[in-house]
Amino acid sequence: MKTAAVPEPRTAAALAARRHKTETALKRVREAITRLRREKAQVSVAAVARRADVSRTFLYDNAEARAAVATAMAEAGERRSRTLAELDDEREATWRERALNAEDALKTAHGEILAQRTRIGELLGQVRDLEAEWTEEAIQRITTENTTLKQRVRQLTADNRTLDERLKAARSNLRFQDRRVADLEARIAEPSGRN
Repeated sequence: MKTAAVPEPRTAAALAARRHKTETALKRVREAITRLRREKAQVSVAAVARRADVSRTFLYDNAEARAAVATAMAEAGERRSRTLAELDDEREATWRERALNAEDALKTAHGEILAQRTRIGELLGQVRDLEAEWTEEAIQRITTENTTLKQRVRQLTADNRTLDERLKAARSNLRFQDRRVADLEARIAEPSGRN
């Protein structure tokens, strides 16, 4: 069997076209990786294949494309790790700050509680001192006097109300009498010819 020999210029042209197609695909891969980095999107084989309009097989089979994607993924992982570390540091700083603020507030609260307890103790001591001065008989006598005084106040309030009503009635009568006297004086002063 004889194999058909392909003319050499056709082979060279096919190889050149294939190289050109591969170079174009590699250029699109690099551009896709650059865009993904710029957009801060996740770099993965699938994302690069979609953006570069190449197959995943091309990315796995072509050593240069595989190396470019692997490098971009590693850099993205490092960038993500740095970002996460920075976020952790920020969070830790805010938590540290919050903890210090809470600690200061706790110290202030403890001081206030201690001051309040001291004041309560002083006031309870004063109450006990007052209670010690009064005997049961004195407390009973003062309670009785207080009740008697309250009854007297109620009686005086009722008497005052009654006297106010009488005063109002007397003033009303006085006004009526003043009008009547004025009418009588006016009649007496009138000339007798009009009657």
